[in-house]
Amino acid sequence: MSSARQELLRLLAHKSFKLGEFKLSSGATSDYYIDCRLTTLDARGSQLTGQVFLEEIRQRGWKAQAIGGLTMGADPIVVAVSVTSGDLSGFLVRKAEKQHGTGQRIEGFREKRARVVIVDDVCTTGASTVQAIEAAREFGFELVGAMCLVERKEAGGRSNVEKAAAPAPFVAIFNADDIRQEHVLQTDETTEMQAISTSCEICGRPAVTYHPRSRCEAHKI
Repeated sequence: MSSARQELLRLLAHKSFKLGEFKLSSGATSDYYIDCRLTTLDARGSQLTGQVFLEEIRQRGWKAQAIGGLTMGADPIVVAVSVTSGDLSGFLVRKAEKQHGTGQRIEGFREKRARVVIVDDVCTTGASTVQAIEAAREFGFELVGAMCLVERKEAGGRSNVEKAAAPAPFVAIFNADDIRQEHVLQTDETTEMQAISTSCEICGRPAVTYHPRSRCEAHKI
């Protein structure tokens, strides 16, 4: 795993992952929730997102001209990758056509027959990714790949996206288990640090050593 990908994983686990009881947009309930926008809209998170997605796109040799996705989960990813690349244009797919102005559904890059990649933040049922794929093809783009930042494998959305994207491949940067494991690891480390006293257990003065015991300069082992 590249250093950028590892750092992005840690950031997602710290900022975006929450344990609890949550109702998902699909109507199902889950014991965890991932809000990727807390990471993709973070200054450092945006940089990392752009780097990681761009590395994947280039490694796969897709030779894409633009990157886009359904608003709004895809929005920060599209911008991050486009800015990082310097040569990949971006476009956003509205959930429905505008009822005013030009009435168009695709905003931004609009070159027909261009090679494009569709992105999304979280893939649960895959519905938003599928909508974007269908809109892109209806407009006249050539789909060369579909990607998501985090895939919730237990929801089974992969088959829906793969069917819609075929023959283009579908790639997930992380799956939810990756994020959960990193989150638990970070929580365990924080708990361990909090358990260590910052004061000498003998006299109460500031501790200078913590292993094997919390002791000040006078009482350190």
